[in-house]
Amino acid sequence: MTTPTRAARTRVQQAALAVGAVFLLVGILGFIPGITTDYDTMEFASHHSDARLLGLFEVSTLHNIVHLLFGIAGIAMARTAPAARNYLIGGGTIYLVLWIYGLIIDHDSAANFVPVNTADNWLHFVLGVGMIALGVLLTRRTTPAATR
Repeated sequence: MTTPTRAARTRVQQAALAVGAVFLLVGILGFIPGITTDYDTMEFASHHSDARLLGLFEVSTLHNIVHLLFGIAGIAMARTAPAARNYLIGGGTIYLVLWIYGLIIDHDSAANFVPVNTADNWLHFVLGVGMIALGVLLTRRTTPAATR
């Protein structure tokens, strides 16, 4: 008697699962004192939050929750290739919008409610470009070379 096997995940599904897992981990780490410096200054959503993940990336409770939700979405959407592609491309687009937002707002104003700093901004840029690239490149169809 044989047992049924699950279909192997496509590369785009594997990428979405990995990205989702990293976001989930980052969301959890943002709530751990020591890994997050100045943890006692963490606010729910405010530019006054001086807590920094790894001493570099400004975080707040809201920021950590967003990472957790983004991670859960990635893991859930990795179940199918089309959803995984949408997660990577859509999520990458969101991160590029966040990058632009972080560049144009005054980091000391109420508009910086997430909050973000320069390190966050450039990480958002890299994430945006990387996620979109994964979503596009891992679902690209290749045509076999013509035979002569």
